[in-house]
Amino acid sequence: MSSLALGTFAVGTDAFVVAGFLPTMSTDLDVSVAVAGQSVTVFAVAYAVLSPVLASLTATIPRRRLLVLALSVLALANLGSALAPTFAVLMATRIVAAAGAAAYTPNAGATAAALVPLEKRGRALALVVSGLTIATALGVPLGTVAARVLGWRLALAAVALLCAAIAVLLLILLPRLDGGAPVPLRARFAVLRNPTVRTLLPVTILGMTAAYTAYAYAVPAFASVGIPADGSPWILFAYGVGAVIGAQTSGRLADRYGGTRILIAGYAVMACGLAAFGALSASSLVVPALVAVLALVWGASSWCQSPPLQLRLINAAPEQASLVIAFNASSIYIGIGTGTAIGGLAGAANVPAMFFTGAAIAVVTGAWVLATRD
Repeated sequence: MSSLALGTFAVGTDAFVVAGFLPTMSTDLDVSVAVAGQSVTVFAVAYAVLSPVLASLTATIPRRRLLVLALSVLALANLGSALAPTFAVLMATRIVAAAGAAAYTPNAGATAAALVPLEKRGRALALVVSGLTIATALGVPLGTVAARVLGWRLALAAVALLCAAIAVLLLILLPRLDGGAPVPLRARFAVLRNPTVRTLLPVTILGMTAAYTAYAYAVPAFASVGIPADGSPWILFAYGVGAVIGAQTSGRLADRYGGTRILIAGYAVMACGLAAFGALSASSLVVPALVAVLALVWGASSWCQSPPLQLRLINAAPEQASLVIAFNASSIYIGIGTGTAIGGLAGAANVPAMFFTGAAIAVVTGAWVLATRD
C-alpha cells in the first residue's frame, strides 16, 4: 500500500512543483508569470479530460502493469519538460505528463480499495492521497530549493528520475491484481446517471477551485504578506504539513462518522483561512508566524476533502470504483485548472481579491454540501 502512496507522491510532486519556480521559469522562457502559470492549467485540463477516458480504455490491463507504465510515461514527459526549448514545447510535454498522471492516480486509489476490507477503505484511500499531500509538504518545497540551487530544468529532471525509480519499485513490490472485465465505453459512462455521483462531483470541482485560486501563484502571494522568495519553501512546507494532517484525519473520521460533517467543517475552515489571508495581504502587517499558521490551515482544509468524497463515490458505485475515482480525479483537476485560471486573472494585480475569491467559492461549496446532504 505504501508503494502506491509513493507513486502518488511522484505524481503530486510533478503536478505542483511548478508553483515553486514559476517566476524563474517564466523569465527563462520569456513569458509572464501569469502565462507561465497556465502550464498548471493545461496540465489540469488535460488530466481532467483524459482521466475517465483512460480509466475506461485501460480497464482490462492488470493493475501493476498499468501503474508501472503510467509512471514511465510521467518520467519521460518530465524529462521532455526539462529539455523544452520554448514555452510551447513545455506545454506539450505537460499534456503528456497529465496523461501519465491521469492513468496512475485513479487506478492507484481503486487498487488500494480492492486490497483492504470494506471497513478500512477510508484509511486506505487516505494513505494513497497522502502521497499527493506529502508532495506538497516535501516535494514542492524541495523542488523549490532544487530549482534555486540547480535550476528549474534540473529540478524537473530530478522529478523524472523519481518517477522512474518508483515505477521500478512498484514492479517489484506490488502484488498482481487483474484488470476488470471489458465493458463498452458508453456503459461505463452510465455511472454518471447515479444521483450520488452527480451530486458529489460538483463538490470536488468547487472545493478544489476554492483551494487553488492562489496556490500556483503562492510565491508572489506570499511576497505580498512579507515572505521573501527564499522563505517561501518554508511556508509551502507548512501548507504541506497541513495537507497531510487534513487528509489523514478526514480519512479516519470518514470511516467512523461518514463524510458530510467533515466536508462542511472543512469548507468552513477553508473560507475563514483564505479570507484571513486576503485580509492580511490587504494590510501592511508582516507576521511570518501567522502566515505559516494560515498556510497550514489552507493545506489541511484543501486536502481534507478527498478521502471522504472518494469513499462516498466508491460506496455509491463499488462495481466501477476505478471509473468513479477517475471522474473524481478529473473533477479535482478541473477545479485546480479553474482555480489557477481565476488566480491568474485576479492575482497578478490584486492578491487580496485572489484570496477573497477563493474564500467565497469555499462558502458556496459548503452550501452545496448542506443543500444536497443525505
